[in-house]
Amino acid sequence: MYRLALIMLVNERGKYLGIIAALSFTAFMMAQQPAIFFGILSRTTAVITELPVVDLWVMDANVENVDDPKPLPDTQLYLVKGVSGVAWAVPFYRGSIKARLPDGNFIACQLVGIDDVTLIGGPAKISAGRLADLRISDGVLVDEASAYGRLAQTATGEQRPPFGVGSTLELNDNRASIVGLHQATPSFQSQPIIYTTYSRVKIFQSSERKLLSFVLVKLKKPEDAQRVVAEIRKRTGLAAYTSEEFRSLSTRYFLFRTGIFINFAISAAIAFLIGGGIAGQTFYNFTLDHLRYFGVLKAMGASNRLLLGMIALQSLTAGVIGFGLGIGAVTFFGTFIQDSRFAFEINNWIVSASGAAIITVSLLAALLSARPVLRLEPATVFRG
Repeated sequence: MYRLALIMLVNERGKYLGIIAALSFTAFMMAQQPAIFFGILSRTTAVITELPVVDLWVMDANVENVDDPKPLPDTQLYLVKGVSGVAWAVPFYRGSIKARLPDGNFIACQLVGIDDVTLIGGPAKISAGRLADLRISDGVLVDEASAYGRLAQTATGEQRPPFGVGSTLELNDNRASIVGLHQATPSFQSQPIIYTTYSRVKIFQSSERKLLSFVLVKLKKPEDAQRVVAEIRKRTGLAAYTSEEFRSLSTRYFLFRTGIFINFAISAAIAFLIGGGIAGQTFYNFTLDHLRYFGVLKAMGASNRLLLGMIALQSLTAGVIGFGLGIGAVTFFGTFIQDSRFAFEINNWIVSASGAAIITVSLLAALLSARPVLRLEPATVFRG
């Protein structure tokens, strides 16, 4: 009987393909939208993730996320260094600056200043030059994607030769010489990311009185993290978080204090309702078209439980096929754009949630379609 149910499903080609298409669309959108959302969300904390050597982040107590630092006086760095349990502490600057390009056009960039001596806080991947070259006079590192992309475009959108080692630009009327290129995870703002030393930041941002965004701390014993955090807060009045705590703080800010989550949730919900509605309606019509066959089976002694199982099998089979096609399309989409600056991050949670959504749609469609079958009187089929 269950084999007969599958034969009934695939023989009705038009409605069968319509159900598969609707479920595939639902699975695709239910996975693609969260994948883009998680991709964007991962960029908000990329700077924290890319510094695994750091145990604690020390900052102003009012800081809510990594992209909105509150500048501190340099004296706070020395207070943190004096806390028991701190192996070393280095300054870290993160802010915005306008870069002037050779054609006179200005572009907003992210400027990152790292410790002059240790160069802790620098990018992990250098594609041209060396991190140590930052000690060269006026030296900066520019992210490779921007050097070949946004920085290499004129105000009219025309392409100029890409920036490379030896190229120059102006930062607040100060000459900056590109001594290398780095491969950084794009930031939330997707602006060019420029690295330089902390002392040179003071030249580029000479109008600012306070420039210390964060103090990066390495502990002598990682297990003493909470004790050191409490001591830093007591002695300096600053906030101190482990890398995981600071990442969670920034993530919660972008989740609940911005409209990003709501926008993507609405998009996924609309996709679920539209795709599920189309699939449910198509499957309902499919069942009505085969109502006479179910009536015959019922007259032959098939129980309501058996008929319900046949309908559920048809619906779930279509759901599994649609889910496979939808997730396959999402995976291909992610592979196609993986080398671009497009934010995309798919994981097992997204796939599982999408699968659960498709199963829910399939079961609801089966329940909706089963009502006329369960209420059907076999005699009416023969009278018709």
